[in-house]
Amino acid sequence: MAQAFFGGVHPNDMKAATNEKAIEKLAPPAEVVIPMSMHIGAPCKPIVAPGDHVTIGQRIGEPGGFVSAPIHASVSGTVKAVEPRPFSMGGKMMSVVIENDFQDTVCDAVKPVENPDSLTPEELVDIVKNAGIVGQGGATFPTHVKISSGLGKVDYVIINAAECEPYITGDHRTMLERPDQVIKGATLLAKCFGVDKVYIGIEANKQNAADVLNAKIAELKAPVKVEVLHTRYPQGAEKQLCQAVSGRQVPSGKLPADAGCCIFNLNTTCAIYRAVYEGMPVVSKIVTVSGSGVIEPKNIECPIGTPIAKLFDACGGLKDETYKLIMGGPMMGMAQYDTDVTVGKGTGAMLAFAGDEEKHEANPQCIRCGKCVGVCPIRLEPIFMYKYLMKGDIDAWQNQLHGMDCIECGACTYTCPARLPLTHAFRLGKQKVNNARMKAKAAAEAAAKKEA
Repeated sequence: MAQAFFGGVHPNDMKAATNEKAIEKLAPPAEVVIPMSMHIGAPCKPIVAPGDHVTIGQRIGEPGGFVSAPIHASVSGTVKAVEPRPFSMGGKMMSVVIENDFQDTVCDAVKPVENPDSLTPEELVDIVKNAGIVGQGGATFPTHVKISSGLGKVDYVIINAAECEPYITGDHRTMLERPDQVIKGATLLAKCFGVDKVYIGIEANKQNAADVLNAKIAELKAPVKVEVLHTRYPQGAEKQLCQAVSGRQVPSGKLPADAGCCIFNLNTTCAIYRAVYEGMPVVSKIVTVSGSGVIEPKNIECPIGTPIAKLFDACGGLKDETYKLIMGGPMMGMAQYDTDVTVGKGTGAMLAFAGDEEKHEANPQCIRCGKCVGVCPIRLEPIFMYKYLMKGDIDAWQNQLHGMDCIECGACTYTCPARLPLTHAFRLGKQKVNNARMKAKAAAEAAAKKEA
C-alpha cells in the first residue's frame, strides 16, 4: 500500500450474515418497473409504448444527453404502461412497466464481439455506451464518459473492490464466484488506457477474494495487480482509494482524472466484460439483502426493475418490528418510504432494521469533543459546517468551510456522541447551493432574453 488516507472510522462490518452465501438468482418477477433515470445526468426518453413487445437487452430508453446512458429491458414481455412510478430517490419517475412473458427471449442485437483483443479504445467506449453501463457502486456516473474523458490523461487505472460499507457483500461474492469476469474486464481497461497494469484495491477483510483473483491473474497472465488495503471506512471512496493505491492526492474540487487516475467499481468492470464477451447490456444487478429486520439475509441477482418487496420475499420476509428500510449501505444509503420502488443499476443493497438500533436524539447538542474533525477523510471541520448551516450562512459554509467538498460518507455522523445529524445537514446545504445556482442561471437567461 502506497499510503493511508487521513481520518476514517472502523464500524463493525456486519458482513458475516452474507459473506459466505453464494449469489442466488431471483426468479424473474411477473412485472418489472424500470425507471428512466438510473444515472447521473438527464433522464432517458422512453422509446416504447403500451402494447409493445420487448425482449431482454432491447433498448427502451434513449439517453437524454452526453452525460446519460441508455436503458434496456431486463425481461421479455409486453409493455404494460409508460408512466410515473415511485422512485428510490423520492417522488415519482417516468418508468416503463413490462409484464413478463417468462420466455426469456433475448434481443437479436445482443451479440458478443468477435475478436475482443482487436478493440480500439474508441470501439470499447461505443460498446460501453450502448450497453448502458454506469458506476454500479452507487454513483451511477456514465462509464463511457469516464473512459473517453480519461483517454490520454490517465496512467493509473484502479478497480474499486474495497466494498467498505457495512453489510454489503455483493462485490466480495462476485470476486469469489466470477473471477474470470473481473480479470478479463480489467484487462480490457488496461488495453483501452494503454497502461502496463490495472490495480484492484481490496480491503484486508476479503483476503480469500484476493487469493482467488491472484490465482486467476497468474492463470491468464493478465496485466493486473491486487492491492490489499487496511480495512477502514471510507476506503472505497474515490479520492481515498486513489491515495491509498497510487499515493496521489486529488486536489479540492477536482476528480481522480486530474491526478492521472481512473477508478471503476468492480461490478462496473464485470459489466464491461459482459458487454464485450456476451454482448449483454446492463439488465441485472447483484443486491445484498440484509439487516436485523431480514429473516434470511442473502446475496441476490435480480432483473433491473424488480420491486424491493420481491427481494425481501425471497429472504423469508421482514420481521414484524422492522421500522426502517435503506437502499444502499447504512452509512450513505437512502431510507425508502415505499416497497414498490425498484432495483436500479446502482442498487448494491437493501437493508431492513428492527429493534432498538435507531439512535435518534430529538434535540442534539454539540459537546465540542472534536471527534468529527478527526475522522473526516477530506479534512473538513464538520461541527463548524453544521453551526454555519444552522445559522443559515450558506455563503460561509460553501466558500470558507468548503462544504461542497463533503463526500457525504457519514463518518462524522457515525462518530458523533451527541448524535448530530451532520451528514443530513450537509446534503441539505448542497441542495441549497445548487438551488441558488439554478435560480441565478434562470434569472440570467431571463435577463438575456429580455434584452434580446
